[in-house]
Parts: sequence; structure tokens; C-alpha cells
Amino acid sequence: MNPTLIGSIGVTILLIAFALNLLHVLNANSPAYLSMNVVGSVLAGISSYLIGFIPFVVLEGVWALVAGAGLIRHLVNAQRAS
Repeated sequence: MNPTLIGSIGVTILLIAFALNLLHVLNANSPAYLSMNVVGSVLAGISSYLIGFIPFVVLEGVWALVAGAGLIRHLVNAQRAS
């Protein structure tokens, strides 16, 4: 596995989500935004693990967990509403 490629894809996904949120294209609570954060942070975390940079593994791991919790909360609330 190429850590640079994996990390670059992850960070690109995170930056696109961030830009789309700032441009009011995606809401920070939308499933698309939260999913992009989960995927991007997992990829960035894997990349950080592969190069042995543990502080970023922790950062990206927490980021993924928080975004994942937000996504689950959104999906549960949407299921209850229907």
C-alpha cells in the first residue's frame, strides 16, 4: 500500500467536504458530509498508521468516530421520522 496515495485521497475527500460546507452546498449534518468525513479520516488515519505517525492516527481516529456517530444519529433520526 502506498501511504502517500492513501493519505492524499483521504485529505482530498476531507477538503472537498469542508469546501462544500463553506460554500453552503453541503450541510455539516448531512449524510453526504458526514460520510465524506468518515471515509476521508479513515484513509488519512490508515496513511498515518502506515508511516508510523501516531498523533495523526489518534486525530483521524477520533475524527472518524465523531463523524460516524453523527452519521448514525442522522440515520436513526431519519428512520424514526419515516
